[in-house]
Amino acid sequence: MPTVVGVFDSQNDAESAVREVQNLGVDENNISIVAREDNIDEQQAGNEDVNRQDITDGAVTGGALGGVAGLLAGAGALTIPGIGPVIAAGPISAGLTGVAAGGLAGSLVDLGVDEEKGQHYEKEVKEGAILAAIEADDNNVNDIASYMRRNGARDVETH
Repeated sequence: MPTVVGVFDSQNDAESAVREVQNLGVDENNISIVAREDNIDEQQAGNEDVNRQDITDGAVTGGALGGVAGLLAGAGALTIPGIGPVIAAGPISAGLTGVAAGGLAGSLVDLGVDEEKGQHYEKEVKEGAILAAIEADDNNVNDIASYMRRNGARDVETH
């Protein structure tokens, strides 16, 4: 199954793209999001309805939040060497639990991303970007990539 990967500089942009992808019918179990914990903290600071504690403790449901915050509801924080604390949701989070085996780049390789590009994406997250990796069927790969680009994603590629 192909994976469409892109990076966002804003949580709002990532959320808009994720909503569009979900409206296309992509199951949230096929959507992975990875962000530095402090990046989500900063972007949630102005939102009185949702705070960081709610996201990590699962005190709110994904359906109530929608988008990235919904996917991250109940997601735990992990520490990745060289990046620091991150929060992750979706299929990629399972690979991150074995972080000693290659970190974020290694988890992306498991999703079909080549190692060099995986290291590039890992660097982007380290610098504060939000990574989205969406497993798609061949029929909607182009639409997903388009939605990501239209909502501000850069480095969008299909692997």
